[in-house]
Amino acid sequence: MELIEKYSEAIKFALDGIYPDTQGLAEVQRYSLLAGGKRIRPVLALAFCELFGGRAEDAMAYACAIELIHTASLIHDDLPCIDNDDLRRGRPTSHTVFGEAAALLAADGMFMDAFGLLAGNSALSPEANALAVAILSEATGSRGLVGGEYLDVMGEGRRLSLDELRQMEEGKTGALIRAAACLGAVAAGVKLGDGRMEDAVTYAESVGLAFQIVDDILDVIGTAEDLGKNPGSDQREEKCTYLSFYTVEEASALAEELTRRAVDAVVKYKGGEGLAALAEGLCYRRK
Repeated sequence: MELIEKYSEAIKFALDGIYPDTQGLAEVQRYSLLAGGKRIRPVLALAFCELFGGRAEDAMAYACAIELIHTASLIHDDLPCIDNDDLRRGRPTSHTVFGEAAALLAADGMFMDAFGLLAGNSALSPEANALAVAILSEATGSRGLVGGEYLDVMGEGRRLSLDELRQMEEGKTGALIRAAACLGAVAAGVKLGDGRMEDAVTYAESVGLAFQIVDDILDVIGTAEDLGKNPGSDQREEKCTYLSFYTVEEASALAEELTRRAVDAVVKYKGGEGLAALAEGLCYRRK
């Protein structure tokens, strides 16, 4: 995807500099943080910053903070007490390499370090950084990522309603994607309540839900080689997914509808075609 390629090297370079040491706790953190992946969330932060007239480099600290949170959440997801997965991004998960305690502490440190990056972003004003902290805190905490993960874990073996599933996924997956778009807008000087911020939220919420639906589909029809992780984990853990309510065909149609909504939110802006193409690429991905 062209938009990912546009920012990938700069994101990789910035992430590499967060934990320069290669031993101790930093070694454990670097193992997961630099393992690759699509980097969708940091890409969105940089892309929305530029879409609304800002400089991508001013948003880089925000982009890295989001990726730290996302990576830490994946380390937690893979632990035996949650999903008990042994493969992530095509290689052994953190706890299988370094042990559960080291993996847990590495993730905890990354959660905290993310907010230090936001607060210390010298490229932007203290007011912008304070707003960024508030946005990412809400997206990460009890009403966001952590709350969604709790609903996911507690829902294992129980049939959720469609509304409960949406609430869970809005926290577990959607919250960080929404925060990424919003932080990019903040870095460009966009205020809460601005129409541009509302369009960023519409795009992110639509892409986030479509992304999760496609993820559920790929967990059923994908391969470990393509996905970089073991497919079928949702079924093994008896988790409720969108395929508990829709056929693969129906779920695919819903993802396409959401993608059209995302595209409509950004194509009216000059330079929005890159974000539109990203939304479509995520909808039709196979890994």
